Amino acid sequence: MTAKPRLSLWQIWNMCFGFLGIQFGFALQNANVSRIFQTLGADMDDVPGLWIAAPLTGLIVQPIIGHLSDSTWTRMGRRRPYFLWGAIFSTLALFVMPNSPQLWIAAGTLWILDASLNVSMEPFRAFVGDQLPPKQRPTGYAMQSFFIGVGSVVASMLPWLLAKAGVSNTAAPGHVPDTVTYAFYLGGAVLLLAVLWTVVRTREYPPEQLASFDDASPSGAAIETEFDRDRSRKASVGWLITGVAAIAAVTWWQLDRLLYVLAGGMAAYGLALLLASMWRARNMFTSIMTDLQTMPDTMRQLAVVQFFSWFALFAMWIYTTAAVTGVHYGTTDTSSAAYNEGANWVGVLFAAYNGFAALAAILIPWMVRAVGLRMSHLINVSLGGLGLFSLILIRDPQWLLLSMVGVGFAWASILSLPYALLSDSLPARKMGVYMGIFNFFIVIPQLVAASVLGFLLKTFAGGQPIYALAIGGASLLLAGVLVLRVKEPRSGPEAV
Repeated sequence: MTAKPRLSLWQIWNMCFGFLGIQFGFALQNANVSRIFQTLGADMDDVPGLWIAAPLTGLIVQPIIGHLSDSTWTRMGRRRPYFLWGAIFSTLALFVMPNSPQLWIAAGTLWILDASLNVSMEPFRAFVGDQLPPKQRPTGYAMQSFFIGVGSVVASMLPWLLAKAGVSNTAAPGHVPDTVTYAFYLGGAVLLLAVLWTVVRTREYPPEQLASFDDASPSGAAIETEFDRDRSRKASVGWLITGVAAIAAVTWWQLDRLLYVLAGGMAAYGLALLLASMWRARNMFTSIMTDLQTMPDTMRQLAVVQFFSWFALFAMWIYTTAAVTGVHYGTTDTSSAAYNEGANWVGVLFAAYNGFAALAAILIPWMVRAVGLRMSHLINVSLGGLGLFSLILIRDPQWLLLSMVGVGFAWASILSLPYALLSDSLPARKMGVYMGIFNFFIVIPQLVAASVLGFLLKTFAGGQPIYALAIGGASLLLAGVLVLRVKEPRSGPEAV
């Protein structure tokens, strides 16, 4: 067994550069899709349901792509074919989205866009684990956070910058302004070019060489076992009963229809467990279910941290536009100049938190060396929680930039430190599938947020979107406390 070679700063730069483009796609989606939905006639109560396509897509796509990329080897390598094809389809979806003539077409395009972005993004997480020795992985994930921050700054600000350049920022009712349309065109081009840079400028270790390194089977990694059919069958009964009972409750009491998503998800998971317990043949489905059942303890502990972190982020992405335009600009009229000015300012705020995230990504490796991975994550997500709470207290929209400082530190940390904590416990030959399964705990909280936030706001907060941000702030603070349950890796990080 040999140690995996250390890479230079520029080699890590090249292998992470594609994330700049992928985040262009995600940032344009996060900052503008609610605006596009509302412009095409969606009520605010309907927007969370329309967003559900995105996390549902990730829930299905990410473990499949992770599993497939683990067993792929072509002339292009192991992960890079997925980078490239995902980028091509993402670019096409970005070109279509702002030209959607009807709401259902925009919702369908969001599904295609998110699926394609996930095809590119998921192998990037495993790519860092493949290429870097354990001590350099915090730096690699921080570099990804840096590019995510930089890409999101520019992408989120594009409509605002185009408006300042004289491009029309208003349009007839039911039509998306030119500022948004041209931003999506530019974003598609940047996405494809950035991913192509990583595809062309990097190489990958062939499977036999990857297996020869001394981090191929780390201490604490999941052990390959047979699927526990009895355990799965017993668990499936509980999930199925709970899911069916929840569906009946939503129907009987005529609760928010988005709660069907949460109830249906529980029943679907129970059905998946039941099918896995009955299926004797070894295939991709049973393999993924086995890996889910035997995930490392570190991964189980981090799953809860990820749940509350991403619940908060999804609350912010869904409701910030409606909260800021309604509270800070005093309008809900999507065709008004005030609404579109406020929506553009949300793009600037999203750009700001990503800019602060890029700066935080530079500081995080030093923070980790000073106080460790866990304490660094606790500090950063707590700053994010306080930042979201402050949006309720601040009334001058210009001062909301201060709130974004905390959000930026949390964002950079969420995108890097949980992966650094996780990657040391994953076997090299299953890095992709476990990263895909880990992303369940990014997707599931988004589905929960889309299902329950609207119900909570209507029931307890008079339907005011600003209070969704307070719920998100509390969720981030809880995530920070829960990370203290995770064991600190033995191998500390090092500088490049």
